[in-house]
Amino acid sequence: MASFALPHFLTHRLLRNHRRNRCRCGSTSATNESSTAVVWFKHDLRVDDHPGLLAASKHRAIIPLYVFDHRILSRKFITFQMVKQLAEQIRINHLLPELNTDFLKSLTIIGYTTDTLELAILALEELRNSLKKQGSNLMLRYGNAENVIEELVKEVRAPFVFVEEEVEYHLSEVLDAVKKKLEGVSLPGEPPRIVVWRTPFYESQNLMDLPQSWEEFKKLKLPLTLPVPAARFTSPGNELQWGPVPTLDDLKDYMKESLCEKENSWRDMAQASAQRVLMERIGNLKGSSIEPTVDGSLRKKVPNSAFVTRKGDTVGGGTEVVLNALAGYLRYLEGTSRDDWQEVHARLRDAEIRPGASFFKLFGPVLCLGIVSRRRVHYEAIEYEKERNAGFVSPFGYSAATVSAATDAVCSMEWYSLVALNRERIDVKKRSVRIWRWKGYLIQYTVAGNEGPAVLLVHGFGAFLEHYRDNIESIVNRKNRVWTITVLGFGKSEKPNIIYTELLWAEFLRDFMIEVVGEPAHCVGNSIGGYFVALMAFLWPALLKSVVLVNSAGNVLPGYSPLPISRERRVSLGAKLGARLLLLFLQFNVKKLLKDCYPVKPERADDFLITEMLRASQEPGVVMVLESIFGFDLSLPLNYLLKGFEEKTLVILGMKDPISDPKKKVALLKELCSAILIKKVNAGHCPHDEIPEEVNPIICEWIVKINNDEQELKASSQQIYLSNKQN
Repeated sequence: MASFALPHFLTHRLLRNHRRNRCRCGSTSATNESSTAVVWFKHDLRVDDHPGLLAASKHRAIIPLYVFDHRILSRKFITFQMVKQLAEQIRINHLLPELNTDFLKSLTIIGYTTDTLELAILALEELRNSLKKQGSNLMLRYGNAENVIEELVKEVRAPFVFVEEEVEYHLSEVLDAVKKKLEGVSLPGEPPRIVVWRTPFYESQNLMDLPQSWEEFKKLKLPLTLPVPAARFTSPGNELQWGPVPTLDDLKDYMKESLCEKENSWRDMAQASAQRVLMERIGNLKGSSIEPTVDGSLRKKVPNSAFVTRKGDTVGGGTEVVLNALAGYLRYLEGTSRDDWQEVHARLRDAEIRPGASFFKLFGPVLCLGIVSRRRVHYEAIEYEKERNAGFVSPFGYSAATVSAATDAVCSMEWYSLVALNRERIDVKKRSVRIWRWKGYLIQYTVAGNEGPAVLLVHGFGAFLEHYRDNIESIVNRKNRVWTITVLGFGKSEKPNIIYTELLWAEFLRDFMIEVVGEPAHCVGNSIGGYFVALMAFLWPALLKSVVLVNSAGNVLPGYSPLPISRERRVSLGAKLGARLLLLFLQFNVKKLLKDCYPVKPERADDFLITEMLRASQEPGVVMVLESIFGFDLSLPLNYLLKGFEEKTLVILGMKDPISDPKKKVALLKELCSAILIKKVNAGHCPHDEIPEEVNPIICEWIVKINNDEQELKASSQQIYLSNKQN
């Protein structure tokens, strides 16, 4: 079966040439314009600026399709096996005899957010209305996409299925399953084919040859593409079963049934914020509010409101509603007497925790659902800027902060999408990179190994997954499965305009464990990554089999008493200035600073590490990440975080670390955490990369020890249970 790719740009020149309803494909000669085509909607819930619909409109008839596939609706799920492993971990830790089915059920809830489902339902209702205006309809079906599409293709004899390109690994697997399923379908003429399309932001014939550096990419000065209008097409008729739009309760029930049938569920720990769990653990939740304070006036019902969900803190609805809200957002400086725009302005002020952060907070979910395209947002923002400046766009910056916020956000999102698209362009010695989407942000990770315990490797501040380049193979060869991840805000993972905190990164790792790893793991963390791992062990200990801290950040303090936790953090003016000065300092001194961290083998701080750190330091959003240095709260010491977890903690310390005082840390750990195993090595701040030949065996032997201890404890617990049962 062949797969066709649409051209990388569509311009208004096509429209001027009377090709308004046509879009060229890679091999148009193979298409049959008298046939019916299926357009499979996923995260492109719009008619406006939809190249897939435009390309399909040359066919005799179009069937727009949306599939309620739990794998697409709910990206957050874990296997039932993980639930059992988590429960077993609890049983062993507490010497419980056994855990019944009711207890297992109590550990789990359905793995999705109500807000996301509610936004999707509202968007589907509006999408159906928009399609009806075009003389068509939206078909809604339930089940695995490959089965639904196979049945529909046979039913209507559609030789083409148009679908948006995917970069996320698990959604790419769904698309591959559809392709494989269609290979077995026999239709008159040729077998059905998948036509892959995307909404290009830049006019470029080959996006795969673009520079991997943001700075080099900007130098190309590629012209931007323009949004395309809604296509006009015909429906095959009303004899088809189009299906009703479900209510929120209906969809939640369906998800519950689907997940139970597939033995998929979530752990309830993924629902509570790290801040709430932390406050509960340290005992100062009572009397504190962890929810942001919202002006009571925002709760009033506003005609034509874009805040249509029950929670009502993000924009929702259909494309027209969202574009109206965007118009109000862009015109914030003008003021308005319109109630709907005043509501947008009030939400903007509440969400502006740092300059420009309000845009993704308000519009991020609808962008992720594809209710509006990124280039439509950019086009509308620039048109408004021209409106303010007599038809011109100044080369010295935009006149409205909201225009900057919108354009910066969508340009940044587009860049990281291109990075994700080009993730396979890597050295042959490196492993294939996968993409995971976390809260709308694109994250890179790798996985290696087919058997054995799970191991997660977490890098330090400013690093990336390749910092474990010479650890993965060795650990895998000792019969382990290894995940490495580039943490949000670093390397080639996305760097959104948000407030970065240690709690945010702990939640990030928690969700990766639940959504991707799918079982408790031995978690290895270097530098600040070690602190994130320790924090995760404190907040969600059932997720970790053990902790390995490699020159971890964080203090070791005697007699520590936790202080009250602040509810919200904002970026100070000093942090903004400090981050920019720090960035300049790092860019000019990265080579020296890196080699200082490798005092024993400075040659290991090679050109690859230096080049990649410099590349990442120039990407959009990096300044916001550096601001976090001035707002970190590492006041919870390691000995407090690891209390009760000491016997499952290994500390590897490079004794020539120029950043901390390893001798003092060793002494305090021995005094305050005697059960922790400490391994001193002759290295600097990154011993796992400086002397991997020494560190790898230490990690592997530790994993074997913990697994053996767990098996012995399990056997002992079972023996006690049987003995008590006999008595």
